[in-house]
Amino acid sequence: MTDIVTCDACPVLCRIRPGHTGACDRYGNVAGALTRMDPHLVLTRTSGAVAFADADWDGNPLAARDVFPTGIGAGTTYPDYKPAPFIVGSVIDGIDMVTVVSEGVFSYCGLKVKIDTDRHLGAETATVRAQGEAIGHVTTAEYGSQMLSLGGVHHLTGGSKREGVATCQTLLALANGLAVELTIEGGAVVIVQSGHPPIVDGVAEARMRVGCGSATIGIFAPQWQHLADEVIVVDDHITGVLTEHQAGRHLAMRPSGIRVRGRRSTPGRYFQVANPGLGWGGTDITDPLCIIERIDPKTAWPGLRLMMVSTTGEHAAWFVLDDALTPIATPMPGAVTAAVARIGENCERALCSVLFMAGAGGSLRAGATENPVLLTRAVQNGTARVTSGGAPVYLWPGGGITYLVDVASMPGHAFGSVPTPALVAPIEFTLPLADYAALGGYTDRVRRLADLLATARSDTLPPGVAFPVP
Repeated sequence: MTDIVTCDACPVLCRIRPGHTGACDRYGNVAGALTRMDPHLVLTRTSGAVAFADADWDGNPLAARDVFPTGIGAGTTYPDYKPAPFIVGSVIDGIDMVTVVSEGVFSYCGLKVKIDTDRHLGAETATVRAQGEAIGHVTTAEYGSQMLSLGGVHHLTGGSKREGVATCQTLLALANGLAVELTIEGGAVVIVQSGHPPIVDGVAEARMRVGCGSATIGIFAPQWQHLADEVIVVDDHITGVLTEHQAGRHLAMRPSGIRVRGRRSTPGRYFQVANPGLGWGGTDITDPLCIIERIDPKTAWPGLRLMMVSTTGEHAAWFVLDDALTPIATPMPGAVTAAVARIGENCERALCSVLFMAGAGGSLRAGATENPVLLTRAVQNGTARVTSGGAPVYLWPGGGITYLVDVASMPGHAFGSVPTPALVAPIEFTLPLADYAALGGYTDRVRRLADLLATARSDTLPPGVAFPVP
C-alpha cells in the first residue's frame, strides 16, 4: 500500500496504515501524513485560552512569563541528526530567549521511590518484582522512609524481553501517577502511587514517624516527666529509654532500673532491640514487654509507671509495676492518652514519592546543537536551564546531563513509552538566544511563540506544578 507511512520517531520504525497508530500510540497515519496524536502542551498561568494566541504577538515579556512550551506532545529528535521538534523564541526582561523543546526516548532511566513507613518492606538489596519480573531493588533506608530503586538500562534491555516490558510498563504507570503493586523478595507486597499513602500487605500506612526512638524522647521528654516514671519508645533503629537518655538526665528524672534488650549505643539509646517487621516501631514485636531484658530490684520500685509507645503513637501501652516489680497492664490515664495523641499529631502523613531519573544523551543534545558537548557545558555552568514538562529538575554534578524530577510536580500523564522498550519523557532547555547561537544551535529553526500557540494546546497550570518562568 502506497499510503502506508513509516514512523521514524524511534528505532522500531512502525509501518502505519491510514487511520491507525504505531505501537506506542503516540504517532499515527492521518491522511497519509505521520502525525503526533497528542497535542503539544503549553502551560499557562491563567484559565482559559491564551488571549494572544491568535494575535500578532509582539514579544511582550509579560506574555512570555504567562506561558511555557513543554516537551509534552512535542515529538522526539530521533534519529539523532534531526533538530528538536520545537525551538521557541520569546523575550523576557528584554532578553531574547530560546526554549528547545523535545520528548526524549530514555533507555538509561529509572525511578527512585520514597515510601514513608517504618514497616519492614524487605532487606537492603532485595529484588523488587512487578508482574513477576525483577524490575529493581531495595536500597538504603532513610529517616522514616524505605527507598526503592526501580528500572535502569539493565532491567529495560539487559534481561529477557518479558523483564524489559514489565519494567517499562511499571515505570510508565508510576511516572504517570498510577498505582502499582510491587512484591519484594522475602518481604512485603506494597501498592505504591505518587502522592498517596503506601499500602503494605493490604494495610494503608497513615503516619510517617515523628523521629527515631531517641529523637521522640528528645522532643517530648518535658511533657512526659510528670506523667510517667519511665517511657520506652520502641523503634527498629534506635529505641529510647527516657530516664537513661540525656533528656531524662537533664530533667533530673529518677533512674527506673528497667533495661531493654539490644546493643547499647549511648545512654538511653539501643540498637537491634528486635528484628525488623510490621509491628511496633517497625520491629517484629507485638508484645512490647518482650524487649525488657531485666528490671533491677535495687533501683525500680512498686507502683512505677511505665509507658511504652511506638515512634508514630499507633502502638502504646501503660503498665504499673506490682510488688514483685512485674509490669501489669493498666488502663491508660487520660493525660497519658493525650500525650500519645500528641506524638501522632506531630507525625506527617505517610506518602509515596516518585522521582524520575534519566541521563540526557545523544539524540537530545544533537537535537539542540550540532556540537552536543557545548550544550552539556551550558547546562553544567548554569547558562542553560533544564526543565521536564515545565517542572524544575535536580541536576547531578559530574559528567553528562543526569537529572531527577518529582513526577508530582509535572502535568498529569506527561510520560509515554516506546516498545524498544524505553520511556519517553518531556525535556526543555531554556537559555539566552545569543548563548544558544554560540553553542551551535539551530537558530534558523527558531519560531515565534505566537506561531506555536496558534497550533498548540493550552492548559492551565495544575495545583502544585511549578511554573518555570519567574
